[in-house]
Amino acid sequence: MSNSGMVELPVLDAGTVAPCCPPITAGELSQADSEKMAVMFKALSDPVRLRLFSRVASHAGGEACVCDISDVGVSQPTVSHHLKKLREAGLLTSERRGTWVYYKVAPPVVAAMSAMLDLRT
Repeated sequence: MSNSGMVELPVLDAGTVAPCCPPITAGELSQADSEKMAVMFKALSDPVRLRLFSRVASHAGGEACVCDISDVGVSQPTVSHHLKKLREAGLLTSERRGTWVYYKVAPPVVAAMSAMLDLRT
């Protein structure tokens, strides 16, 4: 299988993402803003990633060990791949504690996505 059609997406730094963009109703997005937001929305467009993101977000204490959220109907290596994509998009942060990795939702990034989609302006 050839990788010639693959496009490498930029890894976003959660500190540089929020605040990102004005609400979608405020005017046309710049090229840079649209690229930043597309990376995040693309990461969430996969059903497994969306389920994992939801599990982390709704987990008690606002963080979840990979051992607590990995039962989403795919193998453990696939779970790790999807969590990595969510982390690279800036949607999750992670911290290794011993042999386990704990994930948290990156609130500033999610707030930026929410603010961009706010139609109340």
